[in-house]
Amino acid sequence: MYVGRDMTELTMMSKHDWKDSELAYFHHSLQQIMPYLNTEGQTIHREIMKEIETRGGLKRQEADYTHGTHITYD
Repeated sequence: MYVGRDMTELTMMSKHDWKDSELAYFHHSLQQIMPYLNTEGQTIHREIMKEIETRGGLKRQEADYTHGTHITYD
């Protein structure tokens, strides 16, 4: 279950200020419903993907004993 800021709050701020977990969650969610999104929803999804690419992807650079290399949003 996602615990974090909702889309209403996040749309009022720059994608640059979103956490990696928020980008990952909403990217995954919007990706699942992409065929049903209107133009505005598709634009938001593209902006999220662009921000993920700008950050170099969602993979952690190194794993340690408490975290793996995959960003989790749960």
